[in-house]
Amino acid sequence: MPEILFKIDGREAVAQPGETILTVASRMGIEIPTLCFNQKISKTTSCFVCVVKDIKTGKFLPSCSACPAPGQEIDASSDEVKDMRRTALSLLVSEHTGDCEAPCTLACPAHATVEEYVRAGRQGDFRKALEIIKKRIPLPMSIGRVCPRFCERDCRRNIDGRPVSINDVKRLSADMYYDDYMEDCKPLNGKKVAIVGAGPAGLSAAYYLRLEGVSSVLFEQMPEAGGMLRYGIPEFRLPKDTLRRELAHFGKMGGIEIRCNQTLGKDFTAEQLEKDFDAVILAVGSWASSSMRIPGEELAQGGIQWLGAIASANWQNCKNPGRTIVVGGGNTAIDCARTAIRLGGDVTIVYRRTRNEMPAQAIEVEEAMEEGVKFEFLTAPAALEKNDDGSLSLSCARMELGEPDASGRRSPVLIPGSEFKLAADTVISAIGQRTVVPAGFEASKRGIAVNADDFTCTGRKVFYAAGDCVSGPATVVEAVAAGRKAVLSILDAFQGIAHKEPYEFNISRGHWRSLAKEDLVYLRKISDAKRIEPEYIPMEERKTTFHELYPTFTQEQVSAEADRCIECSCTGKHDCLLRKHSQKYGVSSDAYKGSKPISAVDVRHKYIIHDKQKCIRCGTCVKVCGEVINKSLLALMKRGFHTMCDTAFGQGFPDYCVDCGACVKECPTGALDWKKKD
Repeated sequence: MPEILFKIDGREAVAQPGETILTVASRMGIEIPTLCFNQKISKTTSCFVCVVKDIKTGKFLPSCSACPAPGQEIDASSDEVKDMRRTALSLLVSEHTGDCEAPCTLACPAHATVEEYVRAGRQGDFRKALEIIKKRIPLPMSIGRVCPRFCERDCRRNIDGRPVSINDVKRLSADMYYDDYMEDCKPLNGKKVAIVGAGPAGLSAAYYLRLEGVSSVLFEQMPEAGGMLRYGIPEFRLPKDTLRRELAHFGKMGGIEIRCNQTLGKDFTAEQLEKDFDAVILAVGSWASSSMRIPGEELAQGGIQWLGAIASANWQNCKNPGRTIVVGGGNTAIDCARTAIRLGGDVTIVYRRTRNEMPAQAIEVEEAMEEGVKFEFLTAPAALEKNDDGSLSLSCARMELGEPDASGRRSPVLIPGSEFKLAADTVISAIGQRTVVPAGFEASKRGIAVNADDFTCTGRKVFYAAGDCVSGPATVVEAVAAGRKAVLSILDAFQGIAHKEPYEFNISRGHWRSLAKEDLVYLRKISDAKRIEPEYIPMEERKTTFHELYPTFTQEQVSAEADRCIECSCTGKHDCLLRKHSQKYGVSSDAYKGSKPISAVDVRHKYIIHDKQKCIRCGTCVKVCGEVINKSLLALMKRGFHTMCDTAFGQGFPDYCVDCGACVKECPTGALDWKKKD
């Protein structure tokens, strides 16, 4: 029979008799997504993701089964066709249930692959754990000590107890191997970036630039690098010898230079940097204290400045602050209070809401209470004055909680006639911090104004900004994430590519608060041991020294703790075609809402998991088993809304299936997969 001549996307195409449009398009390098197409089996034509359009008739055709006709014109790549594919994918994911990624990983601002490094810790391979961690967290020794543990808040072990102590896997892995570990860095390519600020965001930027072969110079206004890690976080939470050990690694990488005692606008200008470097990142942090807006507040000391002065003295020979009042409820307020305790002070925290509304970490509040910090909740400062004997008097008023404010917290409302005074020798204002925007740069509500897509400073295309100076005061892990994002934008700019944050597709079974224990999938026997607890140094030592609060857990303790991890993410997440296509086409997981089919996940087989809630009923497994393996162990059961691929009488897979695994290999969604995650 003669060849068939037609067109695809305006290009001349030639098909042999019996060839499908998909086959010809693939040969021509035109990418068409598909889920159900498999050359080993007869056509199923079930997913409709491979749709194309016949331009002359206006009909949409499944390219995996439709054969071209002479003179036909096929549209395989227009926005209209892509929208149809997006619709097909949206319909499929509308009833798809699973966890593309573990909730702990999704909760991490740096998107460290938490589940993977915890698994490595469970297996006792802490060097591998560090390798995984450093892909997204370049300061694991510090973050392993001070991270607020976003991951643990979303850990599914909260359902039946307490979360896995994830951060301690990071801390131990870094403590064990940090000195010997070295990344594979690309050769320096001649590009050079200036970074203003050697805090977490700036150091992160330098790290990721160096991995890609770009050198950097960090300009730091303080005598030592580290930013808030060095001058804002107390010694008892993060020993500075540990931080210095961590920072020494940047020198070992080569191509990273840190110049201290260098202030923008004083020792160098933005114009000089623009002239001498290929790009500039502003990572200047938020070092100015927010105002209490009360009469006499000039008599108070700013929290971050007070901590910085003590840090500059290396926590030695510092003055006893006496009767100390700390105003605020965040982590800086807690750090100030606990530092004052260690200097011999009698400390009270004044906070205008209740303990439940405090933004500080709960564990930090508990530790502060244990150490003797007193709290005046539902109390607001009204005025500060100096007495004749040099002491201070803080006028306060009692509050009650009213309606929620813009942050979602209930607003404190003054109780008339509740005024009273607190005597003090030192008053520290720790109600927040703000960014001093460098001259010549546009300001936003939170700091430096940047383009949301590429993090370039508004009106200054060679300049980028990252960290607290953009977002406002945040955490160290959020700062390192921001530094990496700025670098990705710069690397794209170097290649002439317009940068935009990539779309991340994810399906989730739901937050642990909305689930029951029986909703979870267990691929192995999970440890039912209680969460490990730190062994604090003696209380007297805690209250009178700046020694670290507790030592790092042992390898045996951390491996046992990691054995509590459920490992929530999909076993097939790395090769799931449904996720791959949905991400590429920008599919929303909830474009179509409705009740999802509920069925138990079959984990009876020693090696194979059968998760029917992930099945898209493409029939590939049924045909592979029947047409290729000649076993016919699977079939489409029931009809209508409840149709599913299942084994005869729901008895599960026989043991000998482990020797084949053909259905597992061909499943496009991970509904059939090996239990063991690699």
